Amino acid sequence: MQHHRAATQPFHISLRRLTPLLPGILLCAAVSCAAILAETFQARLVGHAWLGDLVLAILFGTALRSLITLPAVASAGIKFSAKTLLEIAVALLGASLSLSILKGAGGLLIGGIALIVALSLVVSYFAGRMLGLPPKLATLIACGNSICGNSAIAAAAPAIGAKPEDVAASIAFTAVLGVAAVLLMPFLPSLLGLDATQYGIFAGLTVYAVPQVLAATAPLGTVAVQTGTIVKLIRVLMLGPVIATLSLIHGQSGTGRLKLQQMVPWFIICFVLMIMARSFGLIPQALLGPVATLSNVLTIMSMAALGLSVDIRSLRHAGGRVIAAASLSLVLLGVLSLGLIALTQTV
Repeated sequence: MQHHRAATQPFHISLRRLTPLLPGILLCAAVSCAAILAETFQARLVGHAWLGDLVLAILFGTALRSLITLPAVASAGIKFSAKTLLEIAVALLGASLSLSILKGAGGLLIGGIALIVALSLVVSYFAGRMLGLPPKLATLIACGNSICGNSAIAAAAPAIGAKPEDVAASIAFTAVLGVAAVLLMPFLPSLLGLDATQYGIFAGLTVYAVPQVLAATAPLGTVAVQTGTIVKLIRVLMLGPVIATLSLIHGQSGTGRLKLQQMVPWFIICFVLMIMARSFGLIPQALLGPVATLSNVLTIMSMAALGLSVDIRSLRHAGGRVIAAASLSLVLLGVLSLGLIALTQTV
C-alpha cells in the first residue's frame, strides 16, 4: 500500500496543494486568452495571423513581467504552469500523430527525413555553440529548426531542464524566421526549378509548424499541400525519439548513473503511448479534436508562464546570437532538403 501511494503521489494533486497554485494558473490563463484573442484579431483583420498564439503568449507574459512587479502569490502557479502543464501538453500531443502516415511515403524518403533531422540537429547544435550560445539554448534552437519549431522547443525544454529565458528566446526568434520563411517560400519553385511534389518535400522539411506548411504550399496546389503535410508529419514523428535521447543525455546524476525517470520522463512515455493508441484506433474519433485542443491550450498557458518568468534583459543579450544560430540552421536544413530531393529523383 505504501509503495502504491509513493508511485501515484506525483500524479495526485490534492485540493490543499492546488489552492496555492490557482493565482498563478489564473494569471497564465488570462495572458493565454489575450494571446488567442490577438491571433484571432489578426486573422480577421488581414486574413491570417502574422504571430501565432504561442509566440504572443510569451511576448505578452514577458511584457507584463517587465512592466509590473508580479505578486509573490502567483509564483508557485506560474512555475507549475511552465513545467507540469507543459509536460501534460506534450503527452497529449501524441494523440495528434499516427504511424499510418508512414504508409504514404517511400522508404527512401522516410530514411532521408530521419537522416536530415539527425544531421541538422548535430550541426545546428555545434553552430550555436560556435556562436557562443549556452549548451541548452543551442539544443533548443537545433530542435526547433530541425523538427517542428515551437512544439519541439516546448517538448525539449523539460527534457533537458532548460531555463525559461532560453525557451522564450528560442521560440521568439525562430518564430520570426518561421514567418519570414512562409512569406518567401512560394518564390522558390520558380527560382530553383521545383515542381509541386519537390516543393512539397522542401517545404515539409524546412517550415516549422504544420499550419505554416499549409500556408507555404497552398499557392502551388493540392499536390504540394499533401506532399508537404506528409513530409512534415513524418518529421514531427522524430520528436519522440529525439526527446527520449535528450532525456538520456541530460539525465545523468552526480554518480554517473541514470535513473529511469530521468532516462525516459513520464510525459515522453505517455507521448509514445498516445501515438500508439491513435495508430491502433484506441482513441475514439470524437475525442481527437478535444484532446488536440486541450494540448494546444495547455501549451499556450505554459508559454505564458515562461514569458511571466523571463527577464527581458536576458532576451536582449542573447538576441543577435540566437538569430544567427537559427538562420544558419535554417540554411543548412534547406541545403540538406535540396540534396534529398535530388537523391529521390535519381533513384
